[in-house]
Amino acid sequence: MTARRAVLALPALLLARPARAVELPATARQGDMVIGQGGVRGMALDGRALRVASNGAFVFGLGRDHGAEARITVPGAPPRMLRIERRQWDIQNITGLPPAQVTPDDAALARIQAERTRLATARAADSDRTDWLPPMAWPARGRISGVFGSQRVLNGQPRQPHYGLDVAGPVGTPLVAAWGGRVTLAADFFFFGQLVVIDHGHGINTLYAHMSSIDVTEGQVVAQGARIGAMGASGRVTGPHLHFSLSWYSVWLDPQPRLPA
Repeated sequence: MTARRAVLALPALLLARPARAVELPATARQGDMVIGQGGVRGMALDGRALRVASNGAFVFGLGRDHGAEARITVPGAPPRMLRIERRQWDIQNITGLPPAQVTPDDAALARIQAERTRLATARAADSDRTDWLPPMAWPARGRISGVFGSQRVLNGQPRQPHYGLDVAGPVGTPLVAAWGGRVTLAADFFFFGQLVVIDHGHGINTLYAHMSSIDVTEGQVVAQGARIGAMGASGRVTGPHLHFSLSWYSVWLDPQPRLPA
């Protein structure tokens, strides 16, 4: 083959190469945030489309009660089945809360519903940011006083599972962004008190609640480790702490496995 023919044949050879294999962990657990590599346009998790970064990285979340398997589909390839390990969850009993916080009145219920809509809108952000690629940083230092997935019983009444990690400390303890991103919500809610939500891209977002002060505004872009406010006891709490949540769109995830030891 002449040099000219070799040059002309090269693009065809490149196009004929098979796509890079999709890389996933062998197993995952309920509540996990899962990062994969080698993604392509058209991928989906259990029928839900996955956003893929320019470098082939993709991310998705497995809810607290996800079933035994997750189905990942890739165009032109057989489906991949990811085995999901079942977890055991703690039960927490909390007593002494004011009755109005356990069973809100009609006015409070209307406020709570409006706040849920605002929070759902913030958590639905679907940007192309990839701030979730580096290791997550601790948003605060203190004693871990609550874990993800635990079932809370308030004044004897079962409530929804606890979808976050609680870090207890003095009022005024600095709070920082666990990853870089854009602030999509900074507000004062009935249950969460003063809270901040940050979008990190691809549906990944973090929430910081019960703050005593907020140092950022909606739409602001923050760097990982930047101060966003201070720990407090606003909203429904029994003492000062940070309620820190991680989610993939509307699916709450366990942030603790992503944090340094």
